[in-house]
Amino acid sequence: MAEVKTIPEIIKDVTKREAESEHKLFYDSATEQLEPIYFWLLDLMNDSGLEPEKLIDNFASSTGSGHFSEMGQRATVMQQQGMKVMGDINTVLRSVLNLVYDLKEFKIRLQSYDDLKESNKEEAAKLSLKQIWLDKVDINKGNSSIKAMALGQAGFQTLLDAFLAANTIKEVKDIDLNDRIKRILYPRIQEFNHWLVESEKELRKRYSMERTYLKSQANSLKLYSRWAKPYLKAAAELEQKDMGRNPALVKSFSTTLLELTLFGKSEIKELPPELGKIKMKRKYYSCVLVDFKFRGIPQRVTQRGDYSFGGRTEITFKSYALNEDEIKKIMNGMDKQDMSDVLGLIEGATTEGLGQLQEEIDFFLEEGENEAEEKKKHQKKSSGQNPFSALFGRYEKSTEKKKEDKKEGKSENKDKPLKKDDWVERTHVRPLAAETSKNKAFDLFNIYKKAHDMATYI
Repeated sequence: MAEVKTIPEIIKDVTKREAESEHKLFYDSATEQLEPIYFWLLDLMNDSGLEPEKLIDNFASSTGSGHFSEMGQRATVMQQQGMKVMGDINTVLRSVLNLVYDLKEFKIRLQSYDDLKESNKEEAAKLSLKQIWLDKVDINKGNSSIKAMALGQAGFQTLLDAFLAANTIKEVKDIDLNDRIKRILYPRIQEFNHWLVESEKELRKRYSMERTYLKSQANSLKLYSRWAKPYLKAAAELEQKDMGRNPALVKSFSTTLLELTLFGKSEIKELPPELGKIKMKRKYYSCVLVDFKFRGIPQRVTQRGDYSFGGRTEITFKSYALNEDEIKKIMNGMDKQDMSDVLGLIEGATTEGLGQLQEEIDFFLEEGENEAEEKKKHQKKSSGQNPFSALFGRYEKSTEKKKEDKKEGKSENKDKPLKKDDWVERTHVRPLAAETSKNKAFDLFNIYKKAHDMATYI
């Protein structure tokens, strides 16, 4: 397993810069709850225009505590519900697999009927269908079937070759054969020609019905996958982080460790007056990282299993000056951390399970849509173009589809190196963002420090 890096370490790896400033507060009270500290600073960041988002939310409890048992039971419930839905997903998935294989067989069979309509393939297609009729239909007659008579009874050696050569009653009459062979061929040729027409109709009807059923099953599979994700994600979030040999976690103690990280950013919208009307090529932000480390004693406050926490809190305020490219790179780096592995497994168990079949499913579903579109085009040509079609959103829909195709065609390279700061960014914009972030980080630290006299400044 790869080493798990902290957010400051990821920022340093991406930007090659240390924090602009750092302040720490320690707050220790076994009777006071820890939640007010978190929400007080969260609201203060919002009031400061930082628009915070939560990046890390981990916890671990000592194995002998009631909190450990309570969270384990909740995780088990979520796991059971998730696995129940996953069982339904597997059932539908098997149905989809069977439908895909059936449709492939139908597609192969229908190809012979399609080849009958082409002059250069007609003879081969007719012989192929005759072989199918002999093996599937005529064989049910037992000893009186064409193959059984031709291969096992004397005097009928030419029966099979004559059947393969003749296509109509008239052709049978023209073949130089004895009357006994011809009397057997007349009804068989007529029966085959009738089967040829009816079997194609039935096969195409069955093909269309199974294709429609495949669409229904594929939609059900997507729906079950969406239902399973919340349970699997909740089960993953209820899993406790391995704190290793942290001495704060003693098996027989009732202790809980919490790790929370908030990241807030405020865009630099006004440049210094000496730059005149120069426009920034990319956005810059004053960023503040607030890191919480709680060591508390969980206390059950309600019968349904709600807990409050009192204990020691360590709060670290760090300021950064980052541009939009650096922030995207940082977020991508976080996605590669081990903490996102569980969510990756959830995607693999749900969405990717369908994704492996999606190409084959789309082939059959799009085939039906193409047939429907061709019918609509044919109807349009026969009835004339409607000049008011744009009023019903058809023009907008096609335009939006083109825009989506263009967006999908552009693949963003997340691993490309960051573009270096130009002269304006290096000498004016980044220093301005750094100074603003320092002030915001200090204001958060100072306001909270003054509001809580028991805090100790280090």
